[in-house]
Amino acid sequence: MWSRRQGRLRPTVCGVEELRRRRREQEAALRKARREQQLVSKRLLREDVPEEAGEGCVAAILGEAEVRGQGKVQQFLRQAQRGTEEKEREGALVSLRRGLQHPETQQTFIQLEGSMRTLVGLLTSNQALLQLEAARCLHELSHSEHSTIAEACLPATSYLLTYLSGHSPDFIELCLYTLGNLIVESEAVRRQLLPQGIVPALAACIQSPHVAVLEALGYALSQLLQAKEAPEKIIPSILASTLPQHMLQMLQPGPKLNPGVAVEFAWCLHYIICSQVSNPLLIGHGALSTLGLLLLDLAGAVQRTEDAGLELLACPVLRCLSNLLTEAAVETVGGQMQLRDERVVAALFILLQFFFQKQPSLLPEGLWLLNNLTANSPSFCTSLLSLDLIEPLLQLLPVSNVVSVMVLTVLCNVAEKGPAYCQRLWPGSLLPALLHTLAFSDTEVVGQSLELLHLLFLYQPEAVQVFLQQSGLQALERHQEEAQLQDRVYALQQIALQG
Repeated sequence: MWSRRQGRLRPTVCGVEELRRRRREQEAALRKARREQQLVSKRLLREDVPEEAGEGCVAAILGEAEVRGQGKVQQFLRQAQRGTEEKEREGALVSLRRGLQHPETQQTFIQLEGSMRTLVGLLTSNQALLQLEAARCLHELSHSEHSTIAEACLPATSYLLTYLSGHSPDFIELCLYTLGNLIVESEAVRRQLLPQGIVPALAACIQSPHVAVLEALGYALSQLLQAKEAPEKIIPSILASTLPQHMLQMLQPGPKLNPGVAVEFAWCLHYIICSQVSNPLLIGHGALSTLGLLLLDLAGAVQRTEDAGLELLACPVLRCLSNLLTEAAVETVGGQMQLRDERVVAALFILLQFFFQKQPSLLPEGLWLLNNLTANSPSFCTSLLSLDLIEPLLQLLPVSNVVSVMVLTVLCNVAEKGPAYCQRLWPGSLLPALLHTLAFSDTEVVGQSLELLHLLFLYQPEAVQVFLQQSGLQALERHQEEAQLQDRVYALQQIALQG
């Protein structure tokens, strides 16, 4: 991370270091905003469609919620607990589960004395079908948006955790999704599960050969990692386990890579990296190399298919790489060199073109990675120039103000490397593009355009004359009264007039 220092551009002090410092402050703020954006959601597994009789039961529960709703719930629980035949007991639980798909019935259930104790009793019975239906009832409850319902499920969570070591993949999957839903909703649930060994239990599950279990595990783990107390109380124990190495294995490109599983674990990795608890450890485990290879694989995939689902994996992979590249440990372990400059830059531009056509909202993610690649690396800047990628980069300017700022920031990274880089930037449509962005009303876009112009004036003196010939002073005059820009505008005017 770069340190924050106060200061503004002055006509007499406006060298490369000052420009770099101001951009780094802006980038630190952007990184902070990105770390604070989290993917919180709940999952619901439903494979059956209610039959006619079942729909009748649900209608009865909903239609009589105030007068007889509690009686219906009690009736289903009594039948499930004391029915004479297993089929009757199972049917009662099925009816209860369908009722619990509705918020009114969920509230009725948790307010009913002894209801959760009865359901836990059925969950721990020695009859597999009853156990499964009881777990499905809990799963319906876990999907509620009310934290009171999640806390009402607290007595069941220890058993759900125990069943993760069972033999039925379907049952383990159900338990994982239910735990994931409860974990994200309730701190009380997390407080109970952590000392009971949820991290070792999840680490054991990651050895499963079943894709559905692995995907459910990734979901549950991502929910756990989003807890507000995760950096202090959860992530250190996860990093001390075997989970990080196994997660990276799940992200290795190749025939065994499963997109659904990879998406879940890529988000898990994103949350761990954003916590900044021990990113050098992840780099030491080969995270940069694995993610770099996965980026190359994704670029190849978008060239072979129109599958719009690829962006689901591309987004967390781009974020992980971007944030890891800000770590000092990247240099010490040679992580940046592992990314193999030209291949990574070429792959990134393939993805940017794909996003431009299919998913423009992801363009800032790709550009943020390009910014972090080029910020301190002359070799990545050289790759950008040698692959003739400046023109494709300029074509992204009209997409949005956010994209414009990121494109201009990347170009500043290249220009600040010195005269040789500015000389290669200069030919072409760069100046017309900058004059166009000076007509924007967005202060950030204009400010970044001024930064780039200043670097060009420093390192490519002939740019000043061409700028004047193309009515550059008039373009600057438009912003000379804007408080945030007037110092930089004045500095450029002085350089232009003196040149």
